[in-house]
Amino acid sequence: MLDLTTTYMGFKLKNPIIIGSAGLTDSIDKLKKLEENGAAAVVLKSIFEEQILMESNSIQNEHLIHTEELDYIRNYTRRHNLDEYLKLIKDANTQLGIPVIASIHCNTASQWTDFAKKIQNAGADGLELNMFILPGDPKLKGPDLENIYFEIIEKVRAQVTIPISIKLSFYFSGLANMIFNISTRKVNGIVLFNRFYQPDIDIDKMELISADIFSTPQENTLPLRWAGLLSGHVKCDLATTTGIHDGKAVVKNLLAGAKAVQVATTIYQNGAGHIKSMLAEIEAWMKAQKVEKLSDIIGKLSYKNIEDPAKYDRSQFMRYFSDVK
Repeated sequence: MLDLTTTYMGFKLKNPIIIGSAGLTDSIDKLKKLEENGAAAVVLKSIFEEQILMESNSIQNEHLIHTEELDYIRNYTRRHNLDEYLKLIKDANTQLGIPVIASIHCNTASQWTDFAKKIQNAGADGLELNMFILPGDPKLKGPDLENIYFEIIEKVRAQVTIPISIKLSFYFSGLANMIFNISTRKVNGIVLFNRFYQPDIDIDKMELISADIFSTPQENTLPLRWAGLLSGHVKCDLATTTGIHDGKAVVKNLLAGAKAVQVATTIYQNGAGHIKSMLAEIEAWMKAQKVEKLSDIIGKLSYKNIEDPAKYDRSQFMRYFSDVK
């Protein structure tokens, strides 16, 4: 019998495939279908800090750059009531047999953090904080930016006892140090990396538009590298996301050091049944490699465990591209 179990955030998962926060996880029917097809855990579609503040009448016009933005948040909040989110958590808690992780997009440590307790009381097994603060202000210093993240974690941890994971971007001057510092602040997992809105330009209409929201397999090289570099050095579990489209990619990320992966794009493109295909690929690889327990390979090819860790470093650039003309 092949053993595909792993542990992440303190949960024992039947396999390493978690469905990431997306429209895929915004209803109980969708969640049930994902579980039926083999998902080991689900991260509910995120609610937003602005949504919480708007519903509690705490949001102020001066906190927003444009009136148009305020109108959008107000309309979004009307369509996505927070009570409905709490009900989804309660329903999922009673009708699913896999961990249900709530998700909040946030970028300040304001009074929205009180809502975390309501999420816990509704029955969420864990909470993922999707934090992205674009360091686009030339006057904002790196340590000041980092302290915002630490303050958010501290305030949320004071509200809840359930496991917390942090979904991060890679926009830090000292990324490894920042991830390590976060891992020491009573968090249970770190997800590398969040995939956020990217702008593009329509040159025919000469206007700003959104770039493709779906990931490609090539994008997985970034989280894979950082999982490999940090595995065994941080004080909490690592998960990777972005560009993980098949079972082979799952295996790669585990070898690098991730204990679990989050997927979304490939499920959008191929349906919930693709989870079974990914698991079948993992099992086929395990049989070919004579691996009985998938947990035995986690971090096997991390920076800490390979004989030539320079393969993760810049020196390899010279080897492969110094002769290119």
